[in-house]
Amino acid sequence: MVPGGPTPPRATTRALAPTIRSGIEKRRAVAEPYRRHSARRTGPHQRGKGAHVTAETARNAPDGFSAEERAAMKERAAELRAEGRKGAKRADGLQAVLDRIAEMAPTDRALAERVHMAVTEAAPELSPKTWYGMPAYANADGKVVVFFQDAGKFGYRYATLGFQDAAKIDDGDMWPVSYAIQSWTPAVEKKVLELVRAAMS
Repeated sequence: MVPGGPTPPRATTRALAPTIRSGIEKRRAVAEPYRRHSARRTGPHQRGKGAHVTAETARNAPDGFSAEERAAMKERAAELRAEGRKGAKRADGLQAVLDRIAEMAPTDRALAERVHMAVTEAAPELSPKTWYGMPAYANADGKVVVFFQDAGKFGYRYATLGFQDAAKIDDGDMWPVSYAIQSWTPAVEKKVLELVRAAMS
């Protein structure tokens, strides 16, 4: 557990079906070329639509983010730093998230990368930051909306996508705020995009 602070949601009330259309929505205009690039990639490690990120592909993948994705994130970080102190803080948050993802075990890292791309596409206004050592995405008030907990953090058998109080995913008198993810499929990506967009509605 996390000493000295609230414990992130553990109970998983709904598991997402077991991957990808990648894309970074730094801007809508920038994201589209990535989708075209991803759609052309073939082979067992492809990141195009219909590819699965599983334990096997994660172990064998030669790299994580694509070159285009890395270039866009580097460019975005430079833009943020050029905005002044506030932008520099956001750039530091982004780098901290990328560094944390890079430290994860292969399977967790592959999932975290896809979650990162999905969240930044669905809600580019959210600011990446680490929260209790986990990749998280905060709103303009600095409140965490959504976070990713890798399976290795607490020795779980699945990774978790969690939502905090700032997420507007209310559904009647009872709704899930935590989702187990074991692999990344087109169905999972669609669900994550829908949840993040709803959280920001």
